[in-house]
Amino acid sequence: SAGREGTHVDIIVGLLAIIAGLAFCFRGYLLMRLMIPIWGFFVGFAMGAGLIAAATDRAFLGTVLAWIVGVFLGLLFAFIAYTYYAVAIVLAMASIGYLLGAALMVALDVEWNWLIVAVGIVVGLLLAAAAIASDLPTTLLTVLTALGGATAIVGGILLLINRLDTDELGDGAVTAAIDASWGWWLLYVAIALAGVLAQITATAQVRASIRESWGRTSPAN
Repeated sequence: SAGREGTHVDIIVGLLAIIAGLAFCFRGYLLMRLMIPIWGFFVGFAMGAGLIAAATDRAFLGTVLAWIVGVFLGLLFAFIAYTYYAVAIVLAMASIGYLLGAALMVALDVEWNWLIVAVGIVVGLLLAAAAIASDLPTTLLTVLTALGGATAIVGGILLLINRLDTDELGDGAVTAAIDASWGWWLLYVAIALAGVLAQITATAQVRASIRESWGRTSPAN
């Protein structure tokens, strides 16, 4: 029957949501740092090969040049994709710092435009440096993936216990269900916090392992 089929679909989607949510909630930063450059490589490769195919009127990847350009753009896009998030956060902090510095000068009735601009630039550079020194991009990505993963986990549980239908997933029903009950809210917060702590621990272990490996291979040792 349609209801029985819907229940089966809800169970399958619920289990998949929980699995994906666990991965992103507890290992989101490491997964995203791995997947972003891979995605960027394939996008760049397809674009480069496609451009050569269109320019030469040949089949896709039908020439050596298409492969060369595809690999080159793929590597370039992978590099950009890997660094873009961190660059975006630093630039955002720099722009916020500039606005704050300039606003402060205006609030103090400073009328020298060059001083307003100079203070804005200085404050912007200071906030950008703070973002780099405090590893803010890593922190934000960790928090965002933990929150997203927690939402997916709770949504999967709601599907499994028949409190939610698959058709409602795109309508913000998960968020509405969490907001409607303090029990679901507490579960969501607990999962998200556990995910943040787990990711911080895992990231620190990976970095320590890298430093240890580098130390063993260092010429000084």
